[in-house]
Amino acid sequence: MARYSLLRHTDAPDDPSGCHFDLLLEDGDACRTWRLQTVPSLGGRPQAAVPLTRHRLVWLEPRSAAVSGGRGWAERVMAGHFQGQLPHNPTDPVDLSLLDGDLRGQLRIKQGLCSLRRT
Repeated sequence: MARYSLLRHTDAPDDPSGCHFDLLLEDGDACRTWRLQTVPSLGGRPQAAVPLTRHRLVWLEPRSAAVSGGRGWAERVMAGHFQGQLPHNPTDPVDLSLLDGDLRGQLRIKQGLCSLRRT
């Protein structure tokens, strides 16, 4: 079963708010990743999901560490497993079931928006 994690990323030089969250979805030898402003909440309003470069699998494990290149600090704050297939084209919509762990529900990323709904 594929894994997901949510990282709290602080002090990133390109983030004027000082704190955001990176949503990572395991995809082979790396993770597809999106920047979110808040933790997704079940039934909450959709929020902007900004695609980022792929992240290393090590960020799926419990850890807190400096981000390479002086880009702040990241800490894994939530994690679990998901079911479903990531689309081959990274710009196509994502529709997955978060099965266990800290977030559960139907995760959708479409047209730059992320939402979490009941399954």
